[in-house]
Amino acid sequence: MTEPHWRHQLRIDLPDGLAERARLDPEDALLAPLPEILRRHEARLRCQFDAFVGYVEEARAHGGQGYPLLAWTEATLNDPAKREKFLRSFSIQVRGEETYPAAVAEALLAELRPLEGTGPILRIAHYDTNPANNPQPPAASSAK
Repeated sequence: MTEPHWRHQLRIDLPDGLAERARLDPEDALLAPLPEILRRHEARLRCQFDAFVGYVEEARAHGGQGYPLLAWTEATLNDPAKREKFLRSFSIQVRGEETYPAAVAEALLAELRPLEGTGPILRIAHYDTNPANNPQPPAASSAK
């Protein structure tokens, strides 16, 4: 059981063809029933690759200062294998938030689990904001 004060995020991986459809049209009928489930939870998909691109653009617009993951993110975007991986990976935002209370994540997860491996979802990952459960940002030297 997780601590109630930690926030949570769900991420899903989609097959290549569906991932591209989800990026272009998240309501595409081939994604069913995923769009309906997301609507019920006031949620939407955000492609991790697109999120990384947005982070780099924002960091560059601000001169890179205060963006500790800039070098790592740029290296990730330029690595073909990682690029492919993150084009298939989507975070689920709920009510516009990247992270949300455990009860929200668990309710959404309960509806998504039946789609994992049998529906449009290849894999579901459940993360929380507890630093002990998450890798720390890479050292600046590891991005080179």
